[in-house]
Amino acid sequence: MAAANGGAGAALFSEEELREVSGVRRGEDFVEMTCGCTSHRYGDAVGRLRVFPSGDLEISCECTPGCREDKLTPAAFEKHSGKETAGKWRNTIWVMVQGEKVPLSKTALLKYYYLAHKSGNGSHKGRNGRPSHRDEFIRCTRCGKERRFRLRSKEECRVYHDALAKVNWTCADLTTDRVNCDDDEERASRKVLRGCSRATSCTGCMKCVCFGCETCRFKDCDCQTCVDFYRNSKE
Repeated sequence: MAAANGGAGAALFSEEELREVSGVRRGEDFVEMTCGCTSHRYGDAVGRLRVFPSGDLEISCECTPGCREDKLTPAAFEKHSGKETAGKWRNTIWVMVQGEKVPLSKTALLKYYYLAHKSGNGSHKGRNGRPSHRDEFIRCTRCGKERRFRLRSKEECRVYHDALAKVNWTCADLTTDRVNCDDDEERASRKVLRGCSRATSCTGCMKCVCFGCETCRFKDCDCQTCVDFYRNSKE
């Protein structure tokens, strides 16, 4: 097991709780380990699970060298893996303990997830109590394909904000991802997965839809949306 790096991540779980768990790494505000989900048709899809003190769970998929799916909810990762009985991710997603696949439900890794849901805390909050934002799409004016924008950080929110303001936005403007007009558009079944922690196919709720916060509004932007936000926040 990796040594602690300090911060909140170091105190999330005891040494005993993580004993013999494979691939553990402690970050500043999370604990990360190897995880996976097994499909009878496609075999094992392996990823990296991050557990945050807020109860949030994020998985970066490593099913193939070229897979770009990251920051997936457990339910989205389960569906992405091709699992035939989707919706039971607590029992279908596993971590390796002493060389054996052990379901998350049989480990201590879900204790913060259960606490968050039991208390009802975290409405419209992501890790560290910051507002969460679901993924958004913009259509390329050249090829007509919709491209996904992940809004997990202020930097990502700014990229989306500026792209939305550009009248003739194209795939070539998407500098944060290696996408061009020749690349296929995401399947419709993938587009419904937009990162909501409440439900895999959520169409919009208070946990994932933000109408303005300091993460997605910018003091140095002179658009009316940002100007109004900061003007109102001072009143």
